[in-house]
Amino acid sequence: MTASIGPMVPTPDGRLGEPIPEASRQVMARLDRIHTWSLSPAFLVIIGLGFLFTFYDIFDINVSFVQTCTQLVTGCTPETALTYLPLPTLLNLLGYVVGTLALSPLSDRIGRRNMLLITMLITGLGSLYTALSADYLNFTLSRIVTGIGIGADLAIVNTYVGEVSPKQSRAKFTTVVFIMSALGAFFGIWLGLLLTTPPAPWPMGLPFALGLASGWRWMYAIGAVLAVIAILLRFQLPESPRWMLQKGHTADADQVAADMERRSARRGALGQPVLDAVPTHWPPARSVPYADIFLHPLYLKRVVLLFFLWFFGYITVYAYAAGFTSVLTSLKFSPPEAGVIAAVGTLGFVGEAIVMSFIVEKLERRYWLPVATVLTFIGAILIAAAGQSLTVDFIGAILIFAGFNLWVSPTYALTAENFPTRARSTGFAVVDGVGHIGGGIGILVLAPLIPHLSVFWALMLISSFLIVASVIAQFTVHTRNRVFEDVSP
Repeated sequence: MTASIGPMVPTPDGRLGEPIPEASRQVMARLDRIHTWSLSPAFLVIIGLGFLFTFYDIFDINVSFVQTCTQLVTGCTPETALTYLPLPTLLNLLGYVVGTLALSPLSDRIGRRNMLLITMLITGLGSLYTALSADYLNFTLSRIVTGIGIGADLAIVNTYVGEVSPKQSRAKFTTVVFIMSALGAFFGIWLGLLLTTPPAPWPMGLPFALGLASGWRWMYAIGAVLAVIAILLRFQLPESPRWMLQKGHTADADQVAADMERRSARRGALGQPVLDAVPTHWPPARSVPYADIFLHPLYLKRVVLLFFLWFFGYITVYAYAAGFTSVLTSLKFSPPEAGVIAAVGTLGFVGEAIVMSFIVEKLERRYWLPVATVLTFIGAILIAAAGQSLTVDFIGAILIFAGFNLWVSPTYALTAENFPTRARSTGFAVVDGVGHIGGGIGILVLAPLIPHLSVFWALMLISSFLIVASVIAQFTVHTRNRVFEDVSP
């Protein structure tokens, strides 16, 4: 095969880095010709189990916190539970920030797979700590521990999926894995309804609800079990071949690439590897991955843009994800009724994730945010206009849950695509991780205001931050169907 001279990738000061060995360039070209998911299909489920646990943990507080608060906080009632929700939610998100900033860069140094085991271990221990919390203080501290693991895990999972997916469908397979996130949210809220609310005639509750005195503890214990299962299964995952190539492990990367080619060939003929688009030099990686992001003008601009996108978007996401039941309760819905509305709403999350896995590559990533915003507002207006009609409330909740989640998976893909392999987890951690502060601040600021607003204006306020995120998204770079090294050298 005739060697080709690929593009030369300069460093920030205009110099070329270390030459890429010809064998490594061949492997990169072979990876770029694969057009379908080419690892074991079981790996999608294994990766997805981490997402399932992560979103189970994010959403399980939604319904169960009313019971948690009344048991751990003296004087807390279902109507005042929203007052006590901001602190554990904010500290959980601060833990998320700390975890993703401290642990995600390690995956750029020691590997994606190794860190995926560590982050899930931390997350599971945090969930177990929550289940055993004896008071509000320990409950709040336990949420920090869980947040540390979740924050890093999300960044590394999205980096890993992007690096092992074909360029034509990175957003598609990110969304396929995101289906497990939807299922995690679904189980988190429905289990909360089953375990923590008393039985009541449908649709004011679940007739078969158990209403266990310690139902909320069982929810977090289940989360710890899910984490153990995820850890055991993750041992089967191969390392990212793109990461191995950057670290000089060409022979190991070649073995993974060969296995991917064999699986891909079963679904159709593979084209010849083309070296023209493969760079000839590595931009030299700095000893600290953050330097590759903040000392490079291109990536610094992307950090600022994507940070504010996530910051404003997460205000809406976490107000609904962690607080929808408490919000509705503070707006005079009964706790079982509010829980049922939130539980039915998760059907929209699951349906959205499944539908998006088929259509997400039809549009550029940034165009999905305006679509999500419109859908969220339609759902909010329906709930506000529903009056006593629970059927309309259910439809509105389904649209809200579909809307505020619809943009997340394509924006996960977009975020990973905006940073180079040598610092991809780090870049993702900075913008998504620190962006989560928006979720905490949003709940902290919105919680005192919501009880004083009508249902309409409360839901309009919560949803409005997606408008800001939608505008910011339009300034992001085109990434769909482009090679990683072309978008982010």
